[in-house]
Amino acid sequence: MLDHESRLREAVRLAQENHRHGGRPFGAVLAFGEHVLASGVNEIQRTHDISAHAEMGALREACKLLQRPNLSGGIMYASGQPCPMCLAAMVLAGIKEVYYAFGNEDAAPYGFASTQVYEALHLQLPVALPLKKMQLDGVSVDQVYGPKA
Repeated sequence: MLDHESRLREAVRLAQENHRHGGRPFGAVLAFGEHVLASGVNEIQRTHDISAHAEMGALREACKLLQRPNLSGGIMYASGQPCPMCLAAMVLAGIKEVYYAFGNEDAAPYGFASTQVYEALHLQLPVALPLKKMQLDGVSVDQVYGPKA
């Protein structure tokens, strides 16, 4: 049986660790069936690459490991609600579903929401890729994104 909660907790842990080290508070874990294949953290601060989001890092790592761009059937676990760029990449890769811990409404007070990007692109949620917000007991938005902007 798939353990969605423990994988999502790992994505949140990666986000917290990245934030402690000066990065943005985002982490992602990509799994296939019972196996975690790849993970990523937001590396924009370190690389100065605007596309260096956590989900993109996990997708890049998985494609490299598998030596193919098709990641059909994979499940992404993200600490935050994916932005339009990450969603597009996941759709192109064939990701089956996404679980995330904190939505744009949670991230907004901290300056980490992607709502303005959705609006600028005239995109609306939901999208074809199933996005499932999961509540994690014992993990608050302040613990991941704090302090407020």
